[in-house]
Amino acid sequence: MKTLRQVLTAFALMLAMIAPAAAYNPDEVLDDPALEARARSLSLEFRCLVCQNQSIDDSNAELARDLRLLVRERLVAGDSDEEVISYVVSRYGEFVLLKPRFSMQTLLLWGAPAAILVIGAAVMVMNGRSRSRAAAASPGNDALSTAERAELAKLLKDREQHS
Repeated sequence: MKTLRQVLTAFALMLAMIAPAAAYNPDEVLDDPALEARARSLSLEFRCLVCQNQSIDDSNAELARDLRLLVRERLVAGDSDEEVISYVVSRYGEFVLLKPRFSMQTLLLWGAPAAILVIGAAVMVMNGRSRSRAAAASPGNDALSTAERAELAKLLKDREQHS
């Protein structure tokens, strides 16, 4: 029984070590649990401008800490979630969002995959049509000229006579 307990304890410790650790500091936590929950959910939407592929909630960079404090400051001031997002985007640009919003500035980002698929499908259709036209325009292996038919008939006749 003691061995099973040791194995389970070791397993739990390993799981705790691989779980992502939040980078926020205890001094950043708001007293109001509802505001803190909003701050944490907003922090997951912003990109750390130093790490670039982590949210500010996961980053230990000083700029990420400043952004976390800014988010909490705006929430305490009474801003809605959308107002906080708009404020941070106005200061740092659209790049600060981990999931960019659809706008005229991000149209290429959102539309490029669909455009590439449409262009690829069009190229495949046009390529298939040109191949079928080329096959129809040129005589295939099955179409024999009159001289070739005569030669084939002569060869078959000679073969029958020799058999």
